[in-house]
Amino acid sequence: MTTTCRYRRRAGAGLAMAAAWMLVWSIVGSLAFQSTTLAGRGDKVGSASAMQLSIPLGARSISLGGSILSSISGIEAISWNPAGLVTTDRSSELLFSHMTYLADIGVDYFAAGTSLSGGAYLGVTIQALSVGEIPVTTELFPDGTGEVISPTFLVVGGTFSRRMSDQIAVGISANFIYEKMAEVSATGIAFTGGVQYARLGGIEGLSVGVVIRNIGPKLVYEGEGLDRTGVVVSADRPETNYKVEAASADLPSTIEVGLGYLHHLSEPIDIGVSTLFRNNNFADDQYKFGAEFGYRERFFVRGGYDYSTESEGNQSIFGPAFGVGVHETVQNLIIQVDYAYRPADFFGGNHVITLLVGF
Repeated sequence: MTTTCRYRRRAGAGLAMAAAWMLVWSIVGSLAFQSTTLAGRGDKVGSASAMQLSIPLGARSISLGGSILSSISGIEAISWNPAGLVTTDRSSELLFSHMTYLADIGVDYFAAGTSLSGGAYLGVTIQALSVGEIPVTTELFPDGTGEVISPTFLVVGGTFSRRMSDQIAVGISANFIYEKMAEVSATGIAFTGGVQYARLGGIEGLSVGVVIRNIGPKLVYEGEGLDRTGVVVSADRPETNYKVEAASADLPSTIEVGLGYLHHLSEPIDIGVSTLFRNNNFADDQYKFGAEFGYRERFFVRGGYDYSTESEGNQSIFGPAFGVGVHETVQNLIIQVDYAYRPADFFGGNHVITLLVGF
């Protein structure tokens, strides 16, 4: 009986590993095919909905150019690769982040996660945009009616991540989207799934990650703001209320493949490099690169670059990113403070500060 149970456990682990590998290579294969046939969709820039899903989150990842897909771990991983949530050695984590984005828009982000039995991890997130007040204009009052509105852009998510073996981790996130502007609003849901594979080819520190991001139904606005009063010229009927049918739009879905390598250069110094390829459904393809230098696992200096293929008429406004971090352990409490800066054309640069607490 004992021998049979051990055999079943080994067979189950082998099947899990084979399934994870099949998922990795099927995604890589589809990405390779899509990149050669579509090569990004720069012609569709500006036509996606819920673009707040594409705003990067977390100072460490932003300072690395968003390339840390394959080896990012813990609560930071939720917005980049949900598979990495379970790869932390901490039982629970909290993360707070604030970014000054474009045109005085503020992006606030909160995430919390805790370990479960059976090698699993559960996380929840809240992302909110602070747009401020916008003057109301109409056809009759193009200079403003004197009223102002304050739009709401909110994303609330849940993530489940699990280890399939000591090398393979998988994860999935579901994000509920809510947008409201004046008397119209829209709701939707987006799913993101990811895989991480550590010690690729038996090489310690080498890892690969694959993510399919923002898969879900189209987003469409509804509400009283779409009601209009009018007369149908071709019909013999009095003035009537009509509802304008708003057009729907797809989510900004992507497929991403990343590689990373962490090397212990000497006893106090670590160096990590990472790279990523992203195929965008509503933008040009992107190639991301990042490097991180750590001293005694306490002080970190980072840099990253996000290169876009830039089809005709489209140009990335962001430059290379930089960042620093300080990680400290107080008794059993782990405190991490990270900062990132990313310059932007036509606007002020993005400043990002993140506080992570683990225990």
